[in-house]
Amino acid sequence: MVRTDKLRGIISERGLTQTKVARLIGITPKTFYEKMAKGVFGSDEIEIMIKELHIENPIEIFFDLK
Repeated sequence: MVRTDKLRGIISERGLTQTKVARLIGITPKTFYEKMAKGVFGSDEIEIMIKELHIENPIEIFFDLK
């Protein structure tokens, strides 16, 4: 389950919007919002976000083991 609170924080820190991130990973904003609500993204989408958002510690965001 994705820690969407942390992901939202990083998106904001980078000066982006969720709509811009959706386009970066190749999905519609509506699909992005749905995935955020569920806390589930595909591995390709996660890989792109890690790279494009310069996420230094992706495990704490994308692989929450709690």
